[in-house]
Amino acid sequence: MTSTITPDMSVPAAISVEEQQFNDLLEADSRIEPRDWMPEGYRKSLVRQISQHAHSEIIGMQPESNWITRAPSLKRKAILMAKVQDEAGHGLYLYSAAQTLGATRDDMTDALIAGKARYSSIFNYPTPSWADMGSIGWLVDGAAICNQVPLCRASYGPYGRAMVRICKEESFHQRQGFEILLELMQGTDEQRQMAQDSVNRWYWPALMMFGPPDDDSPNSAQSMVWKIKRHSNDELRQRFVNMLVPQAAVLGVTLPDPDLHFNEETQQWDLGVIDWTEFHEVLAGRGPNNAQRLQRRRDAHDEGQWVREAAAAYARKQSARTEEMAAS
Repeated sequence: MTSTITPDMSVPAAISVEEQQFNDLLEADSRIEPRDWMPEGYRKSLVRQISQHAHSEIIGMQPESNWITRAPSLKRKAILMAKVQDEAGHGLYLYSAAQTLGATRDDMTDALIAGKARYSSIFNYPTPSWADMGSIGWLVDGAAICNQVPLCRASYGPYGRAMVRICKEESFHQRQGFEILLELMQGTDEQRQMAQDSVNRWYWPALMMFGPPDDDSPNSAQSMVWKIKRHSNDELRQRFVNMLVPQAAVLGVTLPDPDLHFNEETQQWDLGVIDWTEFHEVLAGRGPNNAQRLQRRRDAHDEGQWVREAAAAYARKQSARTEEMAAS
């Protein structure tokens, strides 16, 4: 008679020394560096998140660059130009961080211009008035700060360090946007209406920037286990709303949510129902400006081909000259 041995499923499977070291670093709240061992899922999750973040910075230059030539004063023009340059720099930091994980700049760029890579849905909305420069700064950059400050403590070292500088610059962008809206709200009736209309258009898309509800967010929970993220989507969204209400009172604008009210029990502001159908439509490429944003990025990439070729030729020439000098 033969006996069968049923394995004890309660006994955890043995893990490698490298995986144990990885887990120990996370447990100690230390940083994972590029040469450290990491699970493939961790690496892929970081490449996805960091590259999407980088794409968002690059695409996000478009709605604002549209107003550089039409800014109402030389001062406003200079400030807006500096801000757009900052966004380009943020993209550079983030692409560089993703490259430390084995991703290539060419592959990430190709995925973006082919429409295979995602970026923040917020940048697919139009900017029909100057007040939008204020609302983008106050609402969009404000949401970005709320979302990105915890990323300064991300478990992956290059990502966390890149976010420190990015968040410092984003704080200036948020203040600049607030100041634009404040000036408009102290102006004429037409200027006040322009500011309010802009807030009405950007408020809900800004709340969607944090991602879908926690129950419908497939990557959020695992990212928190790996300490890439520190807070859930809904928690960050709630923090943002709590920050917005007193700021809106200072500005004198009305937040376009008739169900917004203060909850005495939780001591927080409860918001109304977000239209997630719109969010998913924009992510699927059917937003107001999806096609335009990607086409302009493709055009810029094509038009810059000669610059990349010239830079590569110069680099080869310099390398050959260095080799000649070393051989002589």
